[in-house]
Order: sequence, then C-alpha cells, then structure tokens
Amino acid sequence: MSAATLTTPPALHPLLERLCRETRAVLLDTSGLDAWAAQPGVSMLVFAEEPARLKETLDIAVVVPELYGAFGRAFRVGLLLADDARAVAPRYGFARWPAFVMLRDGQYLGAVDGIRDWDVYVAEVERLLQSAPTRPPSVGIRVTAAGGSAAGCH
Repeated sequence: MSAATLTTPPALHPLLERLCRETRAVLLDTSGLDAWAAQPGVSMLVFAEEPARLKETLDIAVVVPELYGAFGRAFRVGLLLADDARAVAPRYGFARWPAFVMLRDGQYLGAVDGIRDWDVYVAEVERLLQSAPTRPPSVGIRVTAAGGSAAGCH
C-alpha cells in the first residue's frame, strides 16, 4: 500500500470503511507515512488494530468521523492498519490501543490513546490543535552506553 487517496479495500470492516469515507482518510503504510505527514497543516494519524483482536478499534472508527465533523474538518486523517500501525507506534510512544496522533506539518502535537469519554476526546483534540509541536515521548526503554552502567552518564 502506498499513501494515496483511499479507494476502500473490501477487506476493511464496515466501520473502518465509514471512517475512510466520511473523513476522506488516506490509507497509509510505513513507506508513505512521512511524505503524507509532512504536508502542510494538521493531521490525525489513526492507529487501528484488527477489530477481531481489539474490539475497541471499532469504537475509534466511530469516534474519529465525529471528531472530524465536530472540528469543522480542521485536520486531515490518515489510517494505519494493524501491521503498519504496530510498526509505527513506537515512534510516538503511546501506551494503549487504539490511538490517534496529531501532527502539524509532520511535527508531533500529541497522542490520545485508549478509549475515552466524548468530552475528553473533544478537550484533547482542542488542546492539541492549539499546542506547539514537541518531541514525541519515548517508549520508556532505558538506554546505556556500551559497557556503561544504567546508574548515570559518568
């Protein structure tokens, strides 16, 4: 798959098809993600798992089109399906699935992970749309120099 305007593959769950149709989402893979994300403006990158594996994926498939409409289509939507989503997720350091990441001009604004109440989604998207880009959080893996200890840098 490459980053191109989505023509919905028949293998998508109907709610993921709806997400794509109502938000004009682009189906992304790891090779097309960076070019898509670097386009000017705000984007929402949706990380979807297989619905049979994680039923909450269908919840996010319903929520994203509602958020897209509620915010007056103020952002583009990209959808990463399970394999590509798992490959890209460590880059953004979120802890729970499903999730979406907000970017501006390819730069990280923040992530909303797990299932939330509607009011929390709205408040988080509003906050992220107004925030300055920042560095994505790490995934919490301790890094040490070869032969060094984890206690400190000296």
